[in-house]
Amino acid sequence: MYLYLQRRLDRRMAEFLLSTYGLDQDAFYVDVAVEQPPRIELGDYAFPLAFGLAKRLRKSPRKIAEEIVAGIGVVEGFAKLEVAGAGYINAHVDRPEFAATLLRDELPKPKVPQPNLPARTGKVLVEHSSINPNKAAHVGHLRNAILGDTFVRLLRFAGREVAVQNYIDNTGAQVADVVVGFLNIEKKTHAQIEALAATPRFDYVCWDLYARVSQWYEDDKANLQARAATLHAIEEGNNETAAIADLISTAVLKRHLETMDRLDIEYDFLPRESEILHLHFWDAAFTKLKEAGVLTYETEGKNKGCWVMRRAGTAVSKKEKENDEAPSNSAEDTTPERISEDAQKVIVRSNGTVGYVGKDIAYHMWKFGLLGRDFSYRKFYRYPNAHDCWISTIPADPKADTNHPHFGDVAEIYNVIDTRQSEAQNTVIDALRALGHGEAADRYTHFSYEMVALTPRCAEELGYQLSVEDKGRSFIEVSGRKGFGVKADDLLDTLIAAARKEVDARHPELGDSERAGIANQIAIGALRYFMLKFTKQSVIAFDFKDALSFEGDTGPYAQYAVVRATNIFRKGGLDPETFLQDETNRISPEDFTQYLTGDSANDIWELWLASSKTSYVVGQCIATTEPAYLAKHAFQLAQLFNAFYHRYPILSETDEGRKEFLLATVAVLRRELIRVLATMGITVPPVM
Repeated sequence: MYLYLQRRLDRRMAEFLLSTYGLDQDAFYVDVAVEQPPRIELGDYAFPLAFGLAKRLRKSPRKIAEEIVAGIGVVEGFAKLEVAGAGYINAHVDRPEFAATLLRDELPKPKVPQPNLPARTGKVLVEHSSINPNKAAHVGHLRNAILGDTFVRLLRFAGREVAVQNYIDNTGAQVADVVVGFLNIEKKTHAQIEALAATPRFDYVCWDLYARVSQWYEDDKANLQARAATLHAIEEGNNETAAIADLISTAVLKRHLETMDRLDIEYDFLPRESEILHLHFWDAAFTKLKEAGVLTYETEGKNKGCWVMRRAGTAVSKKEKENDEAPSNSAEDTTPERISEDAQKVIVRSNGTVGYVGKDIAYHMWKFGLLGRDFSYRKFYRYPNAHDCWISTIPADPKADTNHPHFGDVAEIYNVIDTRQSEAQNTVIDALRALGHGEAADRYTHFSYEMVALTPRCAEELGYQLSVEDKGRSFIEVSGRKGFGVKADDLLDTLIAAARKEVDARHPELGDSERAGIANQIAIGALRYFMLKFTKQSVIAFDFKDALSFEGDTGPYAQYAVVRATNIFRKGGLDPETFLQDETNRISPEDFTQYLTGDSANDIWELWLASSKTSYVVGQCIATTEPAYLAKHAFQLAQLFNAFYHRYPILSETDEGRKEFLLATVAVLRRELIRVLATMGITVPPVM
């Protein structure tokens, strides 16, 4: 509702600026913005656009604001517009009409992800998680998956069609290291590894082995030859080493899906790097890249024998410019000029193996439908709701299924990958642009985020021995290669156990399975909220106690607000959904007038106004790829409700009309808070 009325006023202002000053919509959209006045009595929107127009129109901002307010006249849905300060336009909505419309929830959800920009259409692909299938998932992977899954939910809330993919690097060095560990350190046979892979939490076995292999390399650098040989065999395929790598990575991948399923995180398709190689995606991309002059072959220097392209973010050197400006010896000389050595990004190594970025370029060309090739597909994992997750395979696979959904060929891509991969992501974007696919490059977004660490207290609780210096740090970095970190399942188990202890103490009258379910909802809500409340460029120092707190900016605090709201109806012998439906069918704006008029109603009105902003906040989250705004919105709603709850004794209200209005206020806020939490992937238990 809030966003809907903002856009209505936007259009009226745009029409006025065009007719009065000759400014087109592009100029208007550059200058327009909306803010919240500092106090609710000053209005519901504050538009500072007059400040941006002052220089262009050669008038004072206040004069422009006065002309706009006088010129656009009455706007449906607004009680009044007024000029404030040096040139703000403050807009007051028609409160009774606004509240009645919000109660009915009759406006469509917005389908414009970015405020004031044209709506984008077509399928959106969100790629997230992308955990190397060589060991158990850890707390850092959970941040990626929760951010990605929440962004999927945000896009779907906004009406977009979304496909979810989880890229599986099953031919990389990390998988090769675990293969090296089993074959060279453990001395296990294929059959022994297969038997071990069938055991529960095989990913934990690989976690420990991966750390041992890393130490083995440190002990003797010659041991790295085993990695190189293993990596080459895996990429070549059709050999015993590649078969063992496939066995290990597939078993670990299933464990990853089981872990994420605990958080209600699902995927549609798992494209594997092995198929990108074996189905010759890279060969097709390689040909296009060479023909377009994106890649050059190095004949000298440290990268001799490699195919390279310009490293993202590097400028053309003075020497390159001089070479480019020098006259050619032949009119037919089309040999690309050599990129300076410091600016080279190796795409194909001198031994013929393809680097991560090269395979990623091919993969993204497939995503946008630019490669002319496709995977074969088979079903891999079925979720409890009967949704099937598919995986890439080769045509010869007897389980390949031609009756599969259409994957790839999307209009827009969001890749959720940590900030350390920025250069690689930008290199892929540069390659697309250099190939002539500028529109695709523009619709490719690197959704970057910072790492997850542990507070010293959390690290000690997990049994890690810390030095005096470590105990004084604000956070402790995790390291998979050193085996130092929090496995995702261990974290979930610990959170659930802590929540279960609270639930058992507070609700001993409930059955065991019911208490277990409630503890699970609280723990998952706590974790997801904790990962989302920090801006994505903030380093998270995870702490069990902070995450599970029932007070402050936490998931349980927001869940508890909904439980409290539900209890009001329960104690009154009412069902909140039924009450809301009855009010929707019966209410009119006039019924709200006496309760929303005047300064005494400002605190309740603030609650209604905040409840109307969900679509607006969702638009902010999508436009900025920042889900933290949604967590902030949830916290604000919970805070406003708790203040309202303590101030107004609803069920003991003697005025039946006012009591009904107060219940309607609770019902609307409860509905919106449930909606916001659901978009964050958080459900609400019946009791806390």
